[in-house]
Amino acid sequence: VQLQASGGGLVQAGDSLRLSCVASGRTFSSYARGWFRQAPGKEREFVAAIRYSSGYTVYADSVKGRFTISRDNANNTGYLQMNNLKPDDTAVYYCAASSKPRPSVVISTVYDYWGQGTQVTVSS
Repeated sequence: VQLQASGGGLVQAGDSLRLSCVASGRTFSSYARGWFRQAPGKEREFVAAIRYSSGYTVYADSVKGRFTISRDNANNTGYLQMNNLKPDDTAVYYCAASSKPRPSVVISTVYDYWGQGTQVTVSS
């Protein structure tokens, strides 16, 4: 299974971006999809996640109200809509997928598959 993230870029503060994450390879059912990010010199942090069966979503406090996670089951694709971007959002964004039900979707260790990352740079 491969995850391919795309949609990153260089934008100005206040702009929007939409990240996509397409799954390919062996057919599998995603129980959850997540987005994490890692800024230079910092540890990878949770951004948002969605449980596929229920549509339950959860966000980091820093992005709540600005970012929206969604999924397209038919195309096995996940999205992260990012609005009102801030310079602090600058990071490499990684998508992840969990093939098994987990009690938590906010920690990185529950995810089985990871994308390669896409750079998001927000200038002030």
